Amino acid sequence: MSATAGVPSAVAVYCGFRPGGRPAFRAAAVEFGALLARQGVSLVYGGGGRGMMRAVADAVLDAGGTVIGVIPESLVAAEEAHTGLRPGTSGSRLEIVASMHERKARMLALADACAVLPGGMGTLDEMFEVLTWAQLGIHEKPCGMINVEGYFDALLRFLDEAVAQGFVSETDHARLRVASSPEALFALLS
Repeated sequence: MSATAGVPSAVAVYCGFRPGGRPAFRAAAVEFGALLARQGVSLVYGGGGRGMMRAVADAVLDAGGTVIGVIPESLVAAEEAHTGLRPGTSGSRLEIVASMHERKARMLALADACAVLPGGMGTLDEMFEVLTWAQLGIHEKPCGMINVEGYFDALLRFLDEAVAQGFVSETDHARLRVASSPEALFALLS
């Protein structure tokens, strides 16, 4: 997929398959999903039918947008694959792949930019892999995060410390664009 006029045509969103402990997390997912649909930007996500993953996907679908879910066969039951992603006029679909490695590569291949919303270890794994691939020159796609109510503050402090201690360069640190709202993040990715 390719972006036109600076606006991505598809954004890969990494977020939790659990809902998290604050209503603001889900609200940000819904707001970001609706924003993507209004802008004509497709959502690429992990294909789950629960938690933050479902919230962002349903928001895109409810607003008439396109959703592409990519889920490993082994997680179809565990993450309760989103059953509403059937081929239709909107182009929404669920792709079932063989492994997590294939999922990550496919999601990045389908997207022009990446966004991180609150989530757990899997979300962080995907975020750091995308950032590492950018560091290694595998892609040049923008990557950003919505720091909902300071959820990622401790992680951001850690990254600042990693720069201070010489383990992460300023350039690599700057690859992660941080915003406090869905609108602000969308602007950083465009």
